[in-house]
Parts: sequence; structure tokens; C-alpha cells
Amino acid sequence: MHFTSNTATIVSEVRTFVMNERASALSDREWKFRLRGYGYDVRKTEQGHVVSTLPHGVDVCTLD
Repeated sequence: MHFTSNTATIVSEVRTFVMNERASALSDREWKFRLRGYGYDVRKTEQGHVVSTLPHGVDVCTLD
């Protein structure tokens, strides 16, 4: 997949947002609930945690 600098910036901003929400949440369950309110989902895969959009399920990025 080829990323332009604009796409890379968006991915970086989404990753930062998701991790900031994780720092604010008290549990994984609350974190995922909060993200759903913003239109994102996090699921665990063999590659790690993957952030995707709701309701379409388009993968945005993986989390470290």
C-alpha cells in the first residue's frame, strides 16, 4: 500500500487520538465504548490491535 504524506499524517493523528483515549479510559471495555462513539473500533488480531472505522470496517492502522 502506498501512503502519501497526507495519508500518513491522518494515520498518525488517528493513532495518537486512539492512544490518548486509552490513557483516559479506566478499562479496555470503556476505551472501546468511547471509540465507538467517535466511529472507530479496535479489535485484536494476529498482527496486534487494529483500528477500523464503523460501520464499514475499513482498517485504518495498527497499534504498537
